[in-house]
Amino acid sequence: MKNNISYELRNRVVEEHLHCIDTVIRQNWTLIQAAHLERDDVYQQLAIRLIRCVDTYDPAKGSLKKRIYAQLKYELLNCKEVRRLTGITGAPKEFRGGNIISLDAIREGGRLYQQLSAA
Repeated sequence: MKNNISYELRNRVVEEHLHCIDTVIRQNWTLIQAAHLERDDVYQQLAIRLIRCVDTYDPAKGSLKKRIYAQLKYELLNCKEVRRLTGITGAPKEFRGGNIISLDAIREGGRLYQQLSAA
């Protein structure tokens, strides 16, 4: 941790600011719906970002609450990336979800696999 605060103090600060996640989700609900994101998945991603934000907070750089909101809004934009949605974290940025086929389809030699391999 940047400021060498205890985990108990960090966790308490995170718990005190959990309402910020709900606020960001409420303010951006139309974006979340348009991107077909699950609320629970978004909440989880934002909670992780909140923990990291509190961990790396430097009081010399400004208000904690402003930093939290900025970080949460930035993370919300990253939630809609295909790499996050599919869980393929090592994929290049230009990766598209249409490139994914199931292992079952490959094993079965199904019509989808035959069409993709012929292309």
